[in-house]
Amino acid sequence: MFILKRQDVEISSIQHPKRDQQVPILHYQGQTFRLISVFKAGQEEEARALWRELTDNRGKACVLLEEPDRFSVWGKVRLDQLGSDTGGHSKNGIYVQASLLLLQAIYMDIEEFLGTRQASLFQKDIAEVLRQQKFPEASTPEAVKHLVTTINPLDAAKLPPWQENHVVSLLQELHKLGKTYFGNVNFAHQVTDRLQDMAEAERSLFMTWLNQSSLSKLWQ
Repeated sequence: MFILKRQDVEISSIQHPKRDQQVPILHYQGQTFRLISVFKAGQEEEARALWRELTDNRGKACVLLEEPDRFSVWGKVRLDQLGSDTGGHSKNGIYVQASLLLLQAIYMDIEEFLGTRQASLFQKDIAEVLRQQKFPEASTPEAVKHLVTTINPLDAAKLPPWQENHVVSLLQELHKLGKTYFGNVNFAHQVTDRLQDMAEAERSLFMTWLNQSSLSKLWQ
């Protein structure tokens, strides 16, 4: 929609009505936009790619802000929507949410295409990985079964308190197991499709992080 310079806009922050955090807000010609993702100065192509994806492919009203030391992508929002929107989750929470959605999607694919016995074995394999690496709230088979089959990852209040390193480890091991069970890595090429239930800004944030991490060679 817009490619703007810093002098074109006004940036402020407001208190999120439901969370103890400040929300950056960009003002341009009477419209308001909230921050979706930030890129370093050398990541212009990545920033433009996300901006084009949101504007051209998804028809969203977005701003690409060009500054000397960074690029940032902002999505249009009404300030009265902030209280009900889900974009205020912590980054870690968003990464955990996405990783659990991927885990559950792959489990369901194994169950559907390979059968319940293979799905049960996969669940045991995941449980062993989480136990060995001492993932919080995942130390028993029952807890892992809950994560794989029951929990709603979109309910932020019920997510396990994992950190970014836990998410990286889970996605590395999930890729290894998926390759073993399916015999190929095609399952890892459908990340965006498997995350359609996430809020758009949060899905974009996760995909940006994923593409900039060491996991980008595994998951696409």
